[in-house]
Amino acid sequence: MNLSDPRSFTIATARSALDRRELSSTELTRAMLDRIACAEPALHALLEVTEARALADAAAADARLGRGETGPLLGIPVVLKDIFATRGIVTTCGSRILEGFRPPYDSDAAERLARAGSVLVGKANLDEFAMGSSNENSAYGSTRNPWDLERVPGGSSGGSAAAVAAGECLASLGTDTGGSIRLPASFCGLVGLKPTYGRVSRYGVIAYASSLDQVGPFAWTVEDIAAVLGVIAGHDPRDSTSVPRGVPDYTAALTGDVRGLRIGIPREYFADGIAPDVEGATRSAIRLLESQGAQLVEIGLPHTEYAIATYYLVATAEASSNLARYDGVRFGLRRASSGDSLIDMYRQTRDAGFGPEVKRRILLGTYALSAGYCDAYYLKALQVRTLIRRDFLQAFEQCDVIAAPTAPTTAFRLGEKVSDPLAMYLSDIFTTSVNLAGLPGLSLPCGADTAGLPIGLQIIAPAFAEEVALRVGDAYQRATEWHLRRPAEITGLVSGKVA
Repeated sequence: MNLSDPRSFTIATARSALDRRELSSTELTRAMLDRIACAEPALHALLEVTEARALADAAAADARLGRGETGPLLGIPVVLKDIFATRGIVTTCGSRILEGFRPPYDSDAAERLARAGSVLVGKANLDEFAMGSSNENSAYGSTRNPWDLERVPGGSSGGSAAAVAAGECLASLGTDTGGSIRLPASFCGLVGLKPTYGRVSRYGVIAYASSLDQVGPFAWTVEDIAAVLGVIAGHDPRDSTSVPRGVPDYTAALTGDVRGLRIGIPREYFADGIAPDVEGATRSAIRLLESQGAQLVEIGLPHTEYAIATYYLVATAEASSNLARYDGVRFGLRRASSGDSLIDMYRQTRDAGFGPEVKRRILLGTYALSAGYCDAYYLKALQVRTLIRRDFLQAFEQCDVIAAPTAPTTAFRLGEKVSDPLAMYLSDIFTTSVNLAGLPGLSLPCGADTAGLPIGLQIIAPAFAEEVALRVGDAYQRATEWHLRRPAEITGLVSGKVA
C-alpha cells in the first residue's frame, strides 16, 4: 500500500493496516489531506476542508487504537455531502442562501460516523439543494469528474463521489432523491447505495423532497459499502420516517454465492435511448451472474415510462414546501434595504439566494400545488406513484433482485445538457422509480465505454433487503476487476487516461 497514492487503499485494507499498527490514522489522514491539496484546484469536489478537525479526529482514533479498540470505520477518513448538518462547520447545501451558515447541531449520520471513530476531512460539493444530475447547479462552481476533467461526475452527490474517486477519502456520504447517489457512482466508477427509505435517519439532512430523500454511502467496493451501512443504519426517534427495525450484519451477508437467486431483467430498462456500450456492459454483467448460478427472469415494470413525470411533480411539490423556510429572517442570507417591507425582503433574499434550477423547481412545485391544479397534477402523480410501487411488488413475486443499467449513458460533458432541462432530467430515467417506490438500489462498476469512462450496473432489492443487493454485488466483484480501475494520477489528471 502506497501512502503517496491513497487510491491504493480501501476501507478493508486500511482497517487491516490500522489494526496491525502498520499505519496510524494520523498518517493516513495526512495522506488524504495532501491529496486534497493536490487535487482540489482541478477537481473542486469539496466546499470545505476540515483539516484541524480531521487531525484531531485522527489523533483520537489513534488513541483508541492504542488501547486495543477496533471498529469498521475507526480511523478512516470520510467526507460528508454539504447537505448534512455539522456542528460549527459551514453547511451551505451548495446554495448562496445558506452562505456561511454554521449549524448548532450534528445530523444523525454525522453523529454515528463520529461515534464510530471516523475522520471527517471535508464537506462535499453538490447541486444546489440536491437538485440536479450533473453537479453543475452548485452556487460555488461545478465539480469535475476525475476520469475526465471535461465531464460531469453526476449529481447531485457529485462532490461526494469525485472525492472518493480522486483519493481524497476512503468513503463518503451522499443523499439520493431520484438517483443522486447511484448516478455519480456510475459516472465515477464507484459503488454507491441508496438504502430503503427509512433505513437511515434523515435527521439533520437539509430537505429537498422529504418522501424521497435517503442517505447512503460511496466507496470502492461492496465490502466497504456494507461496513459503512452497518454504522449509519438504524432507528432514530428524531426522524418520524425512521423505521424501528433491527440492522442486519451486512458484512456477514457477503457470501460470494448467488446460486439459486432469481434476478429479474426489466424489459422497460433496455429500451431505445440506452447507449450501446452501456447496454452491452450491463447484459454482460448479468450473464456473468447467471454463470455463477443465478436464474434470470424477464419481468415487466409497465409504469416506468411515467416515472420521470411523476418524480418531477412529487419532488418539486415537496421542494416548494420545504424551501419556503428560507426567508432571510432566521438564518442564512438576508437582502434588504432600509425602508423595504417584509415582502420586499423575502423577495430580494430569495431572488439573490436561489439559483436558476432551484427557482425552476420551486415554481413547478408551487404550480402543481396551486388551487385548481393540485388534483390534476400532484394528486394524480401520487396515484401513479402507487402504481409504480405496485409494479415492483408484483415483480418481486417472481424474482429476488432486479438488475438493470444505472444510467442510459456514461458521464456527459460539462455544459452539454445545461440548456436542456428535460434532457438532464432523463439522465435519471432508470433511478427515479426506485425512490418513488422507497426501495434500495445499488450501483457498481461493470465496464467501460470506448473512451474508458465507467459504466454502472444497478441492483434493486425489495424493501429492507439491502443485504441481498450487497450479496449480489459482492459476488460480481469477486469475479471481476472493474472496481480495481482508478482514474489517472491526480497530479496529472489527464482526460481519458487510466492509471
